[in-house]
Amino acid sequence: MTSFTTRPTLRGTFGMVSSTHWLVSATSMAVLENGGNAFDAAVAGAFVLHVVEPHLNGPAGEVPIILAPAGQPPKVLCGQGPAPAGASIEHYLGLGLDLVPGSGPLAAAVPGAFDAWMLLLRDHGSKPLAEILSYAIGYAEHGHPVLEDVGATITVMRELFETEWTSSVPVYLPSGKPPAPGDLLKNPVLADTWRRVIAEAEAAGTDRDTQIEAARRVWREGFIAEALAAWAARPAMDTSGKRHAGTLTADDIANYSATYEDPVTFTWNGWTIAKPGLWSQGPAFLQQLALLPDRLAYGTADYYHRLIEGSKLAMADREAWYGDSADIALGALLSPEYSAERRALIGPEASHQLRPGSPDGRSPVLGSHAESLVPQHVPAGAGEPTVAGNGTTRGDTCHLDIVDRWGNMIAATPSGGWLQSNPVVPELGFPLGTRLQMAWLEPGLPNSLTPGRRPRTTLSPTLALRDGEPVLAFGTPGGDQQDQWSLHFFLAVALSGQVRGGWDLQGAIDAPNWHQDSFPGSFYPHLMNPGGVTMESRIDPAIIAELRRRGHLISVGGPWSEGRLCAVARDPATGVLSAAANPRGMQGYAAGR
Repeated sequence: MTSFTTRPTLRGTFGMVSSTHWLVSATSMAVLENGGNAFDAAVAGAFVLHVVEPHLNGPAGEVPIILAPAGQPPKVLCGQGPAPAGASIEHYLGLGLDLVPGSGPLAAAVPGAFDAWMLLLRDHGSKPLAEILSYAIGYAEHGHPVLEDVGATITVMRELFETEWTSSVPVYLPSGKPPAPGDLLKNPVLADTWRRVIAEAEAAGTDRDTQIEAARRVWREGFIAEALAAWAARPAMDTSGKRHAGTLTADDIANYSATYEDPVTFTWNGWTIAKPGLWSQGPAFLQQLALLPDRLAYGTADYYHRLIEGSKLAMADREAWYGDSADIALGALLSPEYSAERRALIGPEASHQLRPGSPDGRSPVLGSHAESLVPQHVPAGAGEPTVAGNGTTRGDTCHLDIVDRWGNMIAATPSGGWLQSNPVVPELGFPLGTRLQMAWLEPGLPNSLTPGRRPRTTLSPTLALRDGEPVLAFGTPGGDQQDQWSLHFFLAVALSGQVRGGWDLQGAIDAPNWHQDSFPGSFYPHLMNPGGVTMESRIDPAIIAELRRRGHLISVGGPWSEGRLCAVARDPATGVLSAAANPRGMQGYAAGR
């Protein structure tokens, strides 16, 4: 493990928070200090994330959550909404499309994030709704110092806002130009939206649960649902270059509820890793673990080679077998026999082929999109968020992890509903999302666009357990890179041993990172770069040279360009809590005591 870290790994016994924005970490810590638990803190932080990282998430987006209440097994709370009832393949093909657009109303799934956060607050929190939303209301009304990346995203989108998505102008171009870093950016309409939700919730009764249920009804059947459905029906310019109306209706919104489910798990070297299921890319993390050899020296050229090749095999299986319509048992993908068969495909040279496997002897089926994609160069640093002027977005997300003094632990990856996804709904102060762009307009695939089915998401928080006890929560933004960057972080923790009296979370986050692109990307227009690997320049040049000799097509990115990890941990033996956050991008921070 490297002896250099950018910051200390925080340690204490009261509570720890790590998130992709310092104001969110401070907000969540304030809730803990005020007697709230990890779940109260997560909900308050999530609504602040909507305000301060609007280019990375919004209220009409989605969120998968893994939570472990003290003394209970982990659960997944799925806030990924399905395709609307009218979102059939036939409808999109009839519009002359061969891909779901990457922006605009046609790409909108049923919003899932709000209901998931409300369920979490109702079932596992302790604080009243008004207190939890007060932090987001304050930043929306009075403003927050805007991030450089927010201003840069608005700059890219400015022409589209001014010519087509004019309802976004009052929120994001209030002075007629993009905000400069540090300018106060306000969203008073969003503040009013949450005040109205609170007022209608409190009118329903004084009981906390009654108020939260009333807020859920306001979203599903009240003024929010009405505004979202009406706006989805308005044609808007999207990445196809044409104006299209969406398929989302009031009935779709009314019929949706976030759901609890068991996580999928895999045990490796004494660790049990819990992930969302095959509707996410989470099992790719587990498959990569299953493909590791018994002995692997951390940080060597062979280490990188084996992880790169294992990642290619796992992501090829993602393409062939993952999705809400998948009919494969995860046990088949993780079985020792299948893993050994797949591991044997890793030779001394880099593969440039998409090679899904045949679990249980079944033949994989790839869509024509995977067979016909022309290899395209993905530039160095492409793992970082990028946005085009038509709303095309690659890998934009945020993350938060929290552990409290009682041992409650949570990891969540909110995303979608970005300022670049759709025009702002003027009555609400936020836009619809675009998660349907993950699904394919070809029948018979596990991730085919299907009414009522969730599009396969890239969002993938993680909980790790030792001896049945949750000890580590982590995750990262980054689209298709999430379960690559997260794995590299986890292995840096698990293989490097313990230092300074505990797992060196900050050292593992700071360790040089990388990703590969030898599979169809999840985001429109679904690029693929066979053999392509992007590595931070801090990786030993001799290792990069050796990997190139083995046939890897390596692009060298900036020294701090790959990965945006957050992590918290708890030692069950001592109760000591720890946390660390990513220095890349200069906005992620951990807090705790």
